[in-house]
Amino acid sequence: MFSSIKPRLFLRHTKKFTIGILPQNQFNITKYSTQKNLNNSWTKNSKFASWGIIASLTSGFGIYYYFKYNDPKTLSALENNVEKPIRTREKMEQYIKSLQERIVKEIETIDNKKFYIDRWERAQGGYGISCILQNGNVFEKAGVNISVVSGELPKPAIQQMKSRHKELDPSKGPFPFFAAGISIVMHPNNPHAPTIHMNYRYFEIEKEDGSPLSWWFGGGSDLTPSYLYEDDAIHFHKTLKDACDKHDPNYYPDFKKWCDEYFYLKHRNEARGVGGIFFDDLDNKPPEELLAFIKQCGDSFLPSYVPLVKRRMNTAFTAEEKQWQQLRRGRYVEFNLVWDRGTKFGLQTPGARIESIFMSLPLTARWEYMHIPDKNSREDKLVQVLKHPKNWV
Repeated sequence: MFSSIKPRLFLRHTKKFTIGILPQNQFNITKYSTQKNLNNSWTKNSKFASWGIIASLTSGFGIYYYFKYNDPKTLSALENNVEKPIRTREKMEQYIKSLQERIVKEIETIDNKKFYIDRWERAQGGYGISCILQNGNVFEKAGVNISVVSGELPKPAIQQMKSRHKELDPSKGPFPFFAAGISIVMHPNNPHAPTIHMNYRYFEIEKEDGSPLSWWFGGGSDLTPSYLYEDDAIHFHKTLKDACDKHDPNYYPDFKKWCDEYFYLKHRNEARGVGGIFFDDLDNKPPEELLAFIKQCGDSFLPSYVPLVKRRMNTAFTAEEKQWQQLRRGRYVEFNLVWDRGTKFGLQTPGARIESIFMSLPLTARWEYMHIPDKNSREDKLVQVLKHPKNWV
């Protein structure tokens, strides 16, 4: 039967291996395995001969398949069994969901109050999970949100990105896009405990065939205290530096400087807080390497912040100190509404979810006309650092 056939042998050396005997030049295989009960992975472009015998040996057990040329049932079964590689966007989605669960669980343990969990869907494409804690025992307001959205990028958003991404031509828009990110803001009750913000995201602009036209990572984490504790600032920055140094020694100094410049209220001539790290449009390394860096930074959130909250959450405070905290929160609101690019982008995106965009705002804030702290007071000490950012590590 096989006298006129020149067989071709394929062998992969793994714990579970596969042997395929096929006609010469009749079958084009890029990958196949038996890792999941002989779920063989074939390329979509594989051409099946009029016959073929594949012997799959797993733990000494052989199963034989007979394929008829272009048999629809066979082709359909193989198509369904294709193990497609997991894309960066899917890995990012899996990671932020896992990180959200871990952070919510830890903060609930500290506050002894549960988050309100709001799962929502976006009509234009995608979904989100907003976890909000308000009027807690430790936190006046805390938000741990994720969003995984897609759709068409409108021209105003393209115009905003064009200076950083020359390949984008607003006249050819709108472009399909995908974005996945986690956003966290925590405002403690106690004025001696600092506010924190963290955001990490992955963004893709797609070609017509669905492949990326452009992609990048962005994000960062920064600390905003109402009262300056240098030990807290040092701990926070050291934790972030350790995370950065595991991937690139230039990351921390570069991203620390970027953070000081980005979270700056130009109309006040002062920084929002004592800084941290910030970066955007990060695409200078393979996506797998950058995703590993994002995970390292995300995983550093709890060790960078939880010790600070535990140190300060039971510190006694006065009504005057609480009032000062309210004034500092007013500055926080000013930055988010006037300067933050993320807020502007969110409001420009069709189907914008306002509750998620404004999640970062504190539950309460205060503005006073021409408030100037007493010279050499603790409040004044903070302001001087905000006007002249320093290196903490």
